Amino acid sequence: MRTRPVLIFDGDCGFCTTSVGIARRLVRPRCDVVAWQHADLVSLGVTEEQARHEALWVTPTGRVYGGAQAVAKVLLSAGGVWSVAGAVLTLPPVRWVAHGVYRLVADNRGRLPGGTAACAVPGTKSRRA
Repeated sequence: MRTRPVLIFDGDCGFCTTSVGIARRLVRPRCDVVAWQHADLVSLGVTEEQARHEALWVTPTGRVYGGAQAVAKVLLSAGGVWSVAGAVLTLPPVRWVAHGVYRLVADNRGRLPGGTAACAVPGTKSRRA
């Protein structure tokens, strides 16, 4: 049984990898961090489709949070001022706005600094063509 939460991200995406690196250095979340490509997704209780779609936070009990709520959990786990920011991200209407911003960034991560063609979320390539 896991005793720490796990943050799952897209290790093929330069933007995602850079973002996780920055979070590890500055935020210092209390969790294990693993690229979905190297994770045992079955034991974590998530599908490849979920992991391709958004960052995931898996609690030790197996509860899964995705997207902006995964980011909120990262911030909450760090404590201090970061936990205040994380708590704010969980509150409506901030949560709704955060979800929209997360989807906008995630769906366009291939166009962001550090992004490559490998960053494209499945289904978004046809919209760019």
